[in-house]
Amino acid sequence: MKWSWTIGRIAGIKLRVHATFLILLAWLALVDYRTSGSMSGALIGVLFTLALFGSVLLHELGHAVAARRVGVPTRDITLLPIGGVARLEYIPDKPKQELGIALAGPVVTVIIALLLGVALGVTGHPLVVAADTVTPGALGTFAAELLWLNVALLVFNMLPAFPMDGGRVLRALLALRMDYTRATDIAARTGRGFALVFGVIGLLYNPFLVLIALFVWMSAAAEGAETQQRSALSGVQVNRLMIRDVHTLTRNATLNDALRIVLTGFQHDFPVLDGEQVVGVLTRATLLAGIAKSGVESSVGDAMET
Repeated sequence: MKWSWTIGRIAGIKLRVHATFLILLAWLALVDYRTSGSMSGALIGVLFTLALFGSVLLHELGHAVAARRVGVPTRDITLLPIGGVARLEYIPDKPKQELGIALAGPVVTVIIALLLGVALGVTGHPLVVAADTVTPGALGTFAAELLWLNVALLVFNMLPAFPMDGGRVLRALLALRMDYTRATDIAARTGRGFALVFGVIGLLYNPFLVLIALFVWMSAAAEGAETQQRSALSGVQVNRLMIRDVHTLTRNATLNDALRIVLTGFQHDFPVLDGEQVVGVLTRATLLAGIAKSGVESSVGDAMET
């Protein structure tokens, strides 16, 4: 993903941070500083954000570990302002495997919330703190807020809005009863429906939801199209699509000769030979550039890449 940097590895998986995440941290630090009027308030706000995204990271690692158990490697995990994204090499076509991977992240989030709840119970700190009794920077308040934000993220993430976890669970459950492509189409349509709802609510109340709506809409559409393409090409052998009659050119051939082949066939790139030795290649881009510069009667040798 562009504008992201690798900051380490966890269990052999690259951990990356997107530039917009750093912008988010800086903006939240400024907001907390203006609200509290102190650097300590800003620092606490940043630490809370990092703790929350630590929970998100563990959530994504849950997906990655579950994927590894069924033989699917994870390319990397990228932290974004809207959450984390674990990029798997591929999504397994077996519904039960996808269901296990999709549920692994939410299970981790549930465990985090339970552990925070147990810790608060052991220390005697209430799970819910009234706003007028909050002690800024208190560890118990910090943990209670982190617990309920994890719960909120869990509920939101389990909405059947593909490609969020709830949408993937929906697709996997549908695929148990119908064709995988049709299940994907239904899940993608449901995801786009939720994106419209998020967008309307965001325009009325919270602009951040508009960004989430755009992400859900674009991701659902992209994955739906990819699944349809994969289904259409499944079982199609390369020899049914490959070019069998490969044309070559010589240095002295004209660009008009190459253009004629391009217009009457499927080949766009040409090996350029001197006798039996390959001395260059004429691509479609260099062909068009050569015609624009010197005309169709100029030689292939002048336009080719060596």
